[in-house]
Amino acid sequence: MSLRNALCATTALLTLAGAATAENLVIATVNNGDMIRMQGLTDDFTKQTGHKVEWVTLEENVLRQRVTTDITTKGGAFDIMTIGMYETPIWGANGWLVPLDDLSEDYKVDDILPAMRAGLSHEGTLYAAPFYGESSMVMYRTDLMEKAGMEMPAAPTWQFIRQAAAAMTDRDNDINGICLRGKAGWGEGGAFITVTANSFGARWFDEDWNAQFDQPQWKEALEFYTGMMAESGPPGYATNGFNENLSLFQQGKCGMWIDATVAASFVTNPNDSTVADSVGFALAPNSEGIEKKSNWLWAWALAIPAGTQKADAAKEFIEWATSQGYIELVAANEGWANVPPGARVSLYENPNYKDIPFAQKTLDSILAADPTDPTVDPVPYVGIQFVAIPEFAGIATEVSQEFSAAYAGQQSVDEALAKAQALTNDAMEAAGYR
Repeated sequence: MSLRNALCATTALLTLAGAATAENLVIATVNNGDMIRMQGLTDDFTKQTGHKVEWVTLEENVLRQRVTTDITTKGGAFDIMTIGMYETPIWGANGWLVPLDDLSEDYKVDDILPAMRAGLSHEGTLYAAPFYGESSMVMYRTDLMEKAGMEMPAAPTWQFIRQAAAAMTDRDNDINGICLRGKAGWGEGGAFITVTANSFGARWFDEDWNAQFDQPQWKEALEFYTGMMAESGPPGYATNGFNENLSLFQQGKCGMWIDATVAASFVTNPNDSTVADSVGFALAPNSEGIEKKSNWLWAWALAIPAGTQKADAAKEFIEWATSQGYIELVAANEGWANVPPGARVSLYENPNYKDIPFAQKTLDSILAADPTDPTVDPVPYVGIQFVAIPEFAGIATEVSQEFSAAYAGQQSVDEALAKAQALTNDAMEAAGYR
């Protein structure tokens, strides 16, 4: 599609007659590549609507703190917030978000992937629109895998991953066999170790909301992770999150990286990645003998805080930024490989996108993630890399800090787990769960 036609497609989505005056919208967002790209295209939105956009772009942990503080204190600093599947249903239930139940017919809300719509709704009402959706998967260097004399299975085990990581590690040439998140934060390293633990048979809570960090599955998962990273991970991995590992992989310093499927377009982009022509993909691993894989389900989505006085203009922006037309606009400017993935059914039916190397693996990973059945043993919660209760963000941030201290060698795995067990049970008791 030509740029001219893409612009026309986005224009068709907007009902400009209703915009009596131009507004200045303040948007809080995360400093991920797709959001940075969106900022570069917002002149298109301003030309169509007259509304101007002021961006507040923050590191992931800081973003979560800022928007949570703002919405719970009714601070009113933002007209649009970038939030995810954890916050949206909880905040929607509390009346803190503007319902997105009156989006235009041209927006085609039914085209949003069912998993994304469900995760961003409360009691059937959509409260945030997905800018992109993701699961997690293995991204690996095909050249280094071949050099190691190994072949990546379509669905590897953790045991294979550890063996391959050791074989690909070349300290003399600054190549780490594997790069993974260790950074503290419930949505950073906390998310990654939670899904890893799921795949070893662990869970956050039993059916009576008792913390489970004193169980052998957690010890096995954490010892496996720290052992593998000591053998084959980069120095200082305890402070590495999504962006740090992305940079390492693009520089050719990682044999494997297991993280968000959305990263696929960045590691295969020859303008940014030195290894773009030698990247393969596989499903997130499971541990031998356990079927649960270590993949999550997430969407970075745009929502409107209930306190804004600019809800109509904010909805216009959300329609623009999360529409089929926006996808076509990105494709016209950046190519189909760089469009926001994982949000719309039509993208995976589009012949221009079907042959993108990571497209099907991304969709398969998303479809394989079930937030209602995240663990081997039964649990009282919904969520894969998070527990969908209001208290989780605070608890999991503290737990992730203890784990990161273990990664950094500041305490043992046993000490970290004991502290996680105690602080989680104390918090749940204080909150009335136990």
